[in-house]
Amino acid sequence: MASRKVIITCAVTGAIHTPSMSPHLPITPQEIAEAAIGAAEAGAAIVHLHARDPNTGAPDQSPDAFLPFLRVIKQRADVVVNITTGGAPTMLVEERVRPAKVFAPEVASLNMGSMNFGLYPMLARYREFKHDWERPYLEGSKERIFKNTFADIEFILTSCAENGTRFEIECYDIGHLYTLAHFLDRGLVKPPLFIQSVFGILGGIGTHPEDVAHMKRTADRLFGRDYQWSVLGAGRNQFAIAAQAVVMGGNVRVGLEDSLWIGPGQLARSNAEQVSRARQLIEGLGLEVASPQDARRMLALKGADRVNF
Repeated sequence: MASRKVIITCAVTGAIHTPSMSPHLPITPQEIAEAAIGAAEAGAAIVHLHARDPNTGAPDQSPDAFLPFLRVIKQRADVVVNITTGGAPTMLVEERVRPAKVFAPEVASLNMGSMNFGLYPMLARYREFKHDWERPYLEGSKERIFKNTFADIEFILTSCAENGTRFEIECYDIGHLYTLAHFLDRGLVKPPLFIQSVFGILGGIGTHPEDVAHMKRTADRLFGRDYQWSVLGAGRNQFAIAAQAVVMGGNVRVGLEDSLWIGPGQLARSNAEQVSRARQLIEGLGLEVASPQDARRMLALKGADRVNF
């Protein structure tokens, strides 16, 4: 009997961590491209991509910021490209959706609810910042809402409806699963769903094993066999939650967007290092790491030949 295949997604830079937090965080288009290619070579079937201003490292959701690394990744790696529509909590939804609308990737991320998104506790860990935007960006999360209303979600879904793009549906709490069920009932999303459960963001569900189990039980009840489940654990919880999810039949997401660390007090030197650790975990359980083609089949993706980059 063939072993189960587990999809590894790698989120290579994100919009949570700032440049002062790690010298290994990819910032420039070249760094982002090399990080994504390295992750693919290490075993990631999907790379989840944000862009940054190459001079300051600030989140940048303009299509022009994405194009240089999208082209390089497509040329050099057989990997599923997943473009964020989350962008950063400081951005309007019209700005956030533009890269996915323009480039029609195989996958785009989609947040399932407005929420508090607390980054400000990280201020206590860093005395100095390289760039003027970093401290206010973190401090501002104390009063900022990450806005993802029903109208916003519908706007993203309808904006990308002609692209054939499927979604990494990011659920930070139990209510987000019910919001997804609402859009499934309306026919705006179609199975197989790719549900990414997010644990450990201040403002969302916690990281206790019961939180992980509750998220899976609820998704099973709402969606049955019509979905693939994946998890990401923020910060130090990354691999503990990944291990629990794999045992429970899930897939995993790692990467420097979600955690800068590879062990206690030890910064990860690359995204590929985290992917390799996830691969060891999966294969150590007697399972197989999914290839990009496996992921395309499991998620019913359109294929890399139908993207606009």
